[in-house]
Amino acid sequence: MNKILIIDDDKELCTLIKQSVLSENIDADFCSCGKSGLLQLKEKEYQLVILDVMMPGFDGFETLEQIRKESNLPVLMFTSQNDSASKVRGLRAGADDYLTKPFNMDELIARIVSLIRRYTRFNQQDGQLQTFDFEGLTIDFNSRSVHGVNGDYELPPKEFDLLLFLAKNQGKILTKQQIYENVWEEDYVYDDSNIMAIISRLRKKIEENPASPKYIQTVKGIGYRFNKEV
Repeated sequence: MNKILIIDDDKELCTLIKQSVLSENIDADFCSCGKSGLLQLKEKEYQLVILDVMMPGFDGFETLEQIRKESNLPVLMFTSQNDSASKVRGLRAGADDYLTKPFNMDELIARIVSLIRRYTRFNQQDGQLQTFDFEGLTIDFNSRSVHGVNGDYELPPKEFDLLLFLAKNQGKILTKQQIYENVWEEDYVYDDSNIMAIISRLRKKIEENPASPKYIQTVKGIGYRFNKEV
């Protein structure tokens, strides 16, 4: 059975989520603050973290920063309905997805299942090492990592999925809708902050000069393309 950790000071909501995910054969633990959540992550194995932005003491952003120092577990963040700045900040800091409160429980479960499926799929690959090798960049399928001019990075699930999708379609111009529907496996809702934040994080890791990218190229007004010349 897969297991998730919910870090949120709303105990009633945590209990409701725990009851709801059981229908998908997913168990859940929860804790009310970031520090206790970090301790829990060291003691048990999880496939996903749900993290609220607004918590007393150690807030969601501080907690996410500490998680990303040690783990590439998928992280879904809860934000306030009209707080677009928190969404962007969370995505840039390494969150894989977000939902605004209040949210539909069916949508939350669908996102949880999708994130866990992608994470476990890439962590359970067997057999011979598989890589994509480009000029100055290697993408390792098995470890979900990249090796390039800036060093080695283990990528969080959404970063790896997006990079792999672009690389598999090298030279092809991909619209934001195509990227979103293939990477998130959901209908495109014309919210590009997810894609833009992850592209920005990827460029900082794989590009020698993120302002003039060699690999992930922006096609103005359309989307992105993985450079066919590398």
